[in-house]
Amino acid sequence: MNKENYNVIEANELTKRFGEITAVNRISLDVKKGEIFGFLGPNGAGKTTTIRMLTGLLIPDSGNICIDGIDVRKNPVQAKMKMGIIPELGNIYADLTAKQNIILAGKFYGVSKTELKRRADDLLDQFELYDRKDVPVRTFSKGMKQRINIASALVHNPEILFLDEPTSGLDVQSQRLIRNIIKRMNQKGTTVFLTTHNIEEANQLCERVGIINRGRIVVIDRPERLRRTFEESQSVEISWDKEIDTNWVKKSILTNRIERCGDKWKLYTDNPDGLVKYLVKFTQQQEWRIISLEICRASLEDVFVKLTKGK
Repeated sequence: MNKENYNVIEANELTKRFGEITAVNRISLDVKKGEIFGFLGPNGAGKTTTIRMLTGLLIPDSGNICIDGIDVRKNPVQAKMKMGIIPELGNIYADLTAKQNIILAGKFYGVSKTELKRRADDLLDQFELYDRKDVPVRTFSKGMKQRINIASALVHNPEILFLDEPTSGLDVQSQRLIRNIIKRMNQKGTTVFLTTHNIEEANQLCERVGIINRGRIVVIDRPERLRRTFEESQSVEISWDKEIDTNWVKKSILTNRIERCGDKWKLYTDNPDGLVKYLVKFTQQQEWRIISLEICRASLEDVFVKLTKGK
């Protein structure tokens, strides 16, 4: 099937309640074969509940889910064989070694003994942990444990990888390594469903993102198209060679709002060209010197805040 018209994940009208709280409210989404799909939302928005339903860990109160054409409710084991699942809190065994954890995960999926050892060694090498393969995981850092967690989910070469906040709380080096592995898996054909609080991470990795808020899907689109939709979130970032009083900026009809960003000022505007000309002219009048000046288009973070604020 063509990647463009083949949905490997399909969810229709999913609803899940916990008592009087509706965690997920009639959401529908699809993910194409070979896509990296980002799922964003503030705390309590329904991200983890959604991913648990998609992976068969929770049964929805209503709605249906198909994984590669398999109904998750009717054939949960068959559907799960298609998946690699990395939950937010991890599921590794601290008293086992790194290699033992990966081999144990592979046994659950029926990988042959000979093939399993080869795959375990290969994954340990990819995750830069081969020299620690026989060391108990309890001695590992949080970042190293997360690498073993992801390696264990990949041991059966899943067609679909579900990751719930895979880089949360990790050091920069571990975050970068995990992102690179996600990219490599995707290049080999693995479909990735990624929930994250890290908006820049979603921007770097994802072809499309869905934003959920208070249990409902707010929007699903490509990051670039979302940014273009919110051109009023454009800004001009400027730094001068001295501290200044910004009251004159606040009075300008060209500026919607202003933020201090370290040693720079960020001025949001509907007319970046006009604002730049105004800033240059004003600076010349004051006989100041501009250190840096940049027009910044709306970021994915700007879009996220605008779509979820106050809703």
